[in-house]
Amino acid sequence: MEKKIIGRKEKISIPEFDLNLVWAKVDTGAFTSSIHAENIRVVEKDGMKILSFQVLMPDHKSYTGKTLVFDKFREKRVKNSFGHAETRYLIEVTFKLAGEKYLAEFTLSDRSSMRNAILLGRKILKNRFLVDVSGYNLAKIYRQKTK
Repeated sequence: MEKKIIGRKEKISIPEFDLNLVWAKVDTGAFTSSIHAENIRVVEKDGMKILSFQVLMPDHKSYTGKTLVFDKFREKRVKNSFGHAETRYLIEVTFKLAGEKYLAEFTLSDRSSMRNAILLGRKILKNRFLVDVSGYNLAKIYRQKTK
């Protein structure tokens, strides 16, 4: 399979979250992908643990305020951008990039101090994409071909 060329920042869509063409930072230094989440709660319902949260910050132009609920999730230890280990919730969702859909794992984290609410790590990128760090929104040409 030919690898698609993407830039250091790309617009992705996550239909399950009602997010369409939201900027994500491509980070080959990070293994796991992450998305900013707020009001993260785990509650027990009918004997099952349920994870609920909202994605993005309220001042983000794509913020919906919608509470998302997952019954399939797990905890994962990750090193944050400062090298400190922390435990985060990890979910699997389908996202769209470069005109194709991919199933991927995202951790929920506080990215409020970061410039981008979504980070794509190398686990998602591996064997699919080549990253041209001199450009951004390079996946746009693949999206246009599939319309």
